[in-house]
Amino acid sequence: MKRLLPLALGLLMQTSSLSAGVVSENGLLRAEGNRIVGAHGDPVAVAGVSHFWSHWDGAPYYTRETVDWLVEDWKVTLARAALGVHSGPLGYQQQPAQELAKVRAVVEAAIANDIYVLIDWHDHHAEDNVEDAVAFFSRMAQLYGDQPHVIYEIYNEPLKVSWSKTVKPYAKRVIAAIRAHDPDNLIIVGTPYWSQRVDEAAADPIDDPNVAYTLHFYAGTHKADLRQRAQTALDAGVALMVTEWGSVNANGDGAIDHESVAEWMKFIKAKDLSHAAWSISNKDETSAILKPHVTKISGWTEDDLTANGRMLRALLRGE
Repeated sequence: MKRLLPLALGLLMQTSSLSAGVVSENGLLRAEGNRIVGAHGDPVAVAGVSHFWSHWDGAPYYTRETVDWLVEDWKVTLARAALGVHSGPLGYQQQPAQELAKVRAVVEAAIANDIYVLIDWHDHHAEDNVEDAVAFFSRMAQLYGDQPHVIYEIYNEPLKVSWSKTVKPYAKRVIAAIRAHDPDNLIIVGTPYWSQRVDEAAADPIDDPNVAYTLHFYAGTHKADLRQRAQTALDAGVALMVTEWGSVNANGDGAIDHESVAEWMKFIKAKDLSHAAWSISNKDETSAILKPHVTKISGWTEDDLTANGRMLRALLRGE
C-alpha cells in the first residue's frame, strides 16, 4: 500500500513533516489573508487523523495513549476531538459529563505532546442547539483559552441551510462566547452543504480577526468542482482548513480513490492547508483506520490497520 500513491506521498510529506513540538516552534495560529500563519508570520500547515464521533465507534480511542501513539508512530501534528452532540443515543446532550471527559482527554494529550488540537462540535444541526454550543465553548475557552495548541471548530457540517441566515448568526453567537474568555485563538466555522460551500462564507465573512472556514471533502465523491469552489473562497481572501477529509466516498465507504487523493494533496500543498483525515475507529467501513476486530488503543501493527489506515500512516510519515 505504501507505494501506490507516489505523487500524494511526496506532496503530503511537505505539509506534514513537522515533528512533535510544532506548537513551541510556531506558536499561536492566526488567519492572515487566505493563509493560516504562526507567530513568525509564515504559513503553518499541520496534519493528522480525526477521532470518530465520541459516543459511537470512536469512543475507546479518546485517550492519552492513542494520541501519544499517533504522535510517536504516525507523526501527526494535529488532533481532532469530535464531540458527538446528539446524533444517535447517549451523545453530549444526554451524558454531558462523560462526553466532555473524552474531549478533555484528547485536548490535554495534544497539549502534552505539543501539537495542535481541534475541539469539534460534531453536529449537523447546531443551529438548533445554540445555547448548548455557547455553554460548551464558553467552558472550553475558560479551560484552554491560554493554550496556543487549541483551535475551536464550532460547527462540523451544516446541511442544506443558508450561510447568511442560519450558519453565520449561529457562529457569531458562539464566537462571542469564546471571545469573552479567549480573544486570540483560531476559530474554524463550518459551511453549508456538509462544509463544502466555502464560497458562500467568503462572500459574507464573519467580522472577527481570527476566523477561518471549514472545507470537507471525500475523494471518491468530491473532485475538481469542489476545489474550484475552494479556490473561489481563497481568491476572496479568506483562510480555509480541511478539518475532515476521506480517501473514499462521502458516506465513509467504498474503494479508496487514489487518483483523487493525489489531486487533493496537490491542492492542499499548494494552498498551505492543514487537514485531518477520517477516522480513528474500528467501524466496519473503508474510512476507518483499524480493522473491525482490533481493540487495541495504540501500538497498532500494519496487520491491525485497514488499507486506508496503512495509506494514511504512510502519508503522514512521509514514506
